[in-house]
Amino acid sequence: MSKIGIMGGTFDPIHNGHLALAATAYRQFHLDRVYFMPTGTPPHKEGKQVLKADLRLEMVKLAIADYPYFGYSDLEIQRKGITYTADTLTFLCKQYPKSQFYYIVGADSLDYMDQWYHPEIIFQKAVILAAMRQTQSMERILAVKQMLEQKYNGVIYLLDCPEINVSSSEIRNRILRHDSISGQLPMAVEQFIYEHSLYETGSVNRFF
Repeated sequence: MSKIGIMGGTFDPIHNGHLALAATAYRQFHLDRVYFMPTGTPPHKEGKQVLKADLRLEMVKLAIADYPYFGYSDLEIQRKGITYTADTLTFLCKQYPKSQFYYIVGADSLDYMDQWYHPEIIFQKAVILAAMRQTQSMERILAVKQMLEQKYNGVIYLLDCPEINVSSSEIRNRILRHDSISGQLPMAVEQFIYEHSLYETGSVNRFF
């Protein structure tokens, strides 16, 4: 049975923190491959301004080009309307019954997974790999982990991920302030952003 990592997210834009998290999951759990899956219309950002999906997907492709164990999927982009992780994992398990899926989430996600759409389906269909931050309380994280595992009969593993102080929102803000974003995301992605004037005030390519 193949072990497939799924890393969902808006990736607006993708950055080095995303890549480090995916690489950590790949190494620590001996995954066969990790797929980056940009969201179409994410439920938690409905009504908010998000870069066009085709541009976000193109940045993902550029970011992972040098990683043979990374791939990408446009499954959620192709789906109309709001995309839910539970629906995505249900589809993947049906299409690829011989694969074990590992859903990779960031440091803050465990706090909110209980509020996601049909969390019981998510825990049924995938093992959860959650990043940790050094600033987080281990006691609190373990308590949340135990609560979710017991409530949904799921499996959660914590990733020992390197601390990379970067976020998509900070990158967007730095671009608006005309500050440097060098070193926060792959060079190819940085060049793509500037070539297409992304995240700049008045950009015609900015939103859905």
